[in-house]
Amino acid sequence: MDAQLLSRWQFGITTVYHFFFVPITIGLSFMVAGLQSVWVRTGNNEWLRLTKFFSKLFLVTFAAGVVTGIVQEFQFGMNWSEYSRFVGDIFGAPLALEALIAFFMESVFIGVWIFGWGRLPKGLHLATIWIASAGSTISALFILAANSWMQNPVGATYVNGRAQLVDFMALLTNPFFVTAVPHVLGASFMASGALVCGISGWWMVKSHHAANSDAYEAGDSQDVKTWRSGMRFGAWVLVFASLLTFVAGDAQGRAEAQYQPMKLAASEGLFQTTKSAPFTPVAIFTTDGTKVVWSIEVPYVLSILAAHDPNATIQGIQDLSAQYHQEGFRNNDGTVNQLQETFASELEQLPVNPVPNVWMSFYSFRFMMGFGTLAFLIGIAVLLLTWGGRIPKNTRWWRWGMAILPALPLIGISFGWILTEMGRQPWIVYGVLPTWTAASPGNSAGEVLATMCLYTLIYALVAIVVLVIYNHTIKEGLPELVKVEQPSDDSDDAPVSFAY
Repeated sequence: MDAQLLSRWQFGITTVYHFFFVPITIGLSFMVAGLQSVWVRTGNNEWLRLTKFFSKLFLVTFAAGVVTGIVQEFQFGMNWSEYSRFVGDIFGAPLALEALIAFFMESVFIGVWIFGWGRLPKGLHLATIWIASAGSTISALFILAANSWMQNPVGATYVNGRAQLVDFMALLTNPFFVTAVPHVLGASFMASGALVCGISGWWMVKSHHAANSDAYEAGDSQDVKTWRSGMRFGAWVLVFASLLTFVAGDAQGRAEAQYQPMKLAASEGLFQTTKSAPFTPVAIFTTDGTKVVWSIEVPYVLSILAAHDPNATIQGIQDLSAQYHQEGFRNNDGTVNQLQETFASELEQLPVNPVPNVWMSFYSFRFMMGFGTLAFLIGIAVLLLTWGGRIPKNTRWWRWGMAILPALPLIGISFGWILTEMGRQPWIVYGVLPTWTAASPGNSAGEVLATMCLYTLIYALVAIVVLVIYNHTIKEGLPELVKVEQPSDDSDDAPVSFAY
């Protein structure tokens, strides 16, 4: 393997790993703020106990996300210097705003929230977690604006060997950005809702079983009620977030059909241009991914999904590839944006195969949909099984269902990002800059392999630490509410009381 391929592996590993923490941080910050809001409004301490329990998990996730995210920026300069040189004028604005506005807003107000328990008025203290939550969302918006530009490079032109930004608002009105925001935020709430629902549901049946056995303790019956409230809160968030994600995903698919027809064709395993194109749930391709060996097809569905028209014609891989070699890069309607047009002469000198990995694109899409849909169905099942105050039996099926539920949206999100990035290949900037031209020319394969192994080892250690803390926190269960005494000494040496 050469340095460019290893650099891709390294960035892929670190990005997928980092994004395990991002959606939970975004969604759980708002859910913790919501739990605390209910407590402030009602004065019911069961919501305060839930707030303090899940805020511990939120803070661990936030810290791990910050640590693992820093590595991403280093890789831009170390492994992808040509890419950084090409897109620096475009990415400079959103990434700088992300750091100067969003990250500082998030980190500062999280600190105030942590140490503000018992020191700030309830309403003001509550405002700090809402502001921190807004900061996490704004951070995601700027990152998505940058990534969406890579998918559809609008608002730029080609000057002196670099992409130059000519319209900043074009970044924020990019069809990929407009559809990606609700899709990613919805998926984030799916992940956090599943986490809250799964942990609460597991503890609910455990506490209920203990309250009806010889192991009964005085607090068990109250714990059952509290965990049940947390479980249904998480399930409702999961269900509604799933619906938002599905609707936004449909809109994103139509944007993909317009601006990335090759990715759409690869993700559907469609080699021939087809009218009333079918959807293929399962298929087997040749080892080189150039031909369908066997498949199951559902008529008309792909045309409905891509164009909302059962009679629509969907372009296939072979025709799109031939079109590229004859006419150069084109969107579905034959148009190109300003950067793609001005860069076309450069692409004529580059031998580009415009077809992505069909196996990877096809099954990433199906795994994304499958894991997300399964989480959605479990969320509905939880609401139905606990309707009217009912509590399910402490069965193996329930325990396993609650245990795996938090992982399902995260796995689906990971496959969604794999589809987004792998389906864009061979372009690092779609229709403009081939990936193999963007790597740092001075890196050797050995150097990249060494850093990739080092990052993987460090990330593995971080994963162990996070899992140990998660396991310890979950096993502890709901915290007991202890009144924090205000320090009597007003001097600088007065002790600082922590929230927990």
